[in-house]
Amino acid sequence: MPQYNMSADRVNRKAQTNPQGEMSFIDHLRELRKRIIVSMIAILCAAIVSYIFFDYIVTFLFKPFRGIEALSIRDEILFINTIFEGFLVRLKVAILAGIVFSLPVHVFNIIKFVLPGLTAGEKKVILISLIVSFCLIVFSFYYGYFNVIPISIGFLSSSGFIPDDVGLLLNYGKNIFVIFQFLMITVILFQLPIILEILMIMNVLSRRALLKASRFIVVGIFVLSAIVTPPDFVSQISIALPLIGLFFLAILIARIFNFGKGQP
Repeated sequence: MPQYNMSADRVNRKAQTNPQGEMSFIDHLRELRKRIIVSMIAILCAAIVSYIFFDYIVTFLFKPFRGIEALSIRDEILFINTIFEGFLVRLKVAILAGIVFSLPVHVFNIIKFVLPGLTAGEKKVILISLIVSFCLIVFSFYYGYFNVIPISIGFLSSSGFIPDDVGLLLNYGKNIFVIFQFLMITVILFQLPIILEILMIMNVLSRRALLKASRFIVVGIFVLSAIVTPPDFVSQISIALPLIGLFFLAILIARIFNFGKGQP
């Protein structure tokens, strides 16, 4: 008596109902669930590693405060207010660092999920955008940490704002997260030109419209920089000027490659 192969019959029926090999809605949901699970595991593993190597991360984050002249004579730079603060800061930093360090996994999952449904031209745009995006991430992180933050801290802690007879007592958790938050915001802001370029490639935005609204966009960039940066004009200008330059560079690149012509 011939044996009935259920798996082979299931494959044959699937091929008959979907001869082009396209994924059904249920298959898309299963793939999405798989990608989400992989991303969650990546965040958990990265957070555990960050918790173990917390000392190196926190040393990196409070290193800019060592440049404050009023604190240079003391070994202790930051102080805690409650007995729970040390543990809570370590836990929060580990989770946030886990999310940041696992970003390549999330990007890979997004590409694996979205890329099969795109055309060859769209795939090329996405891949080039990812390469440029990575370069801007490295640049913005380096620029924010080694240039903007030291200038901002030096400016805010100068004698013009803090008298000579006034001491400094910096909170550990608050100031660590100020540095972390500023770096993340800087990285995100420097991704905006990539989004702008993609919108011009897709013809959602036109170069003419952007140039016509450029004066308002420049003002908006200054306002946005004032909102997300520390309350000093040095850091605001240090973030706003490169963003304005990247804005016009994105339009120039679109002009060279004939992107963003607008709707016909």
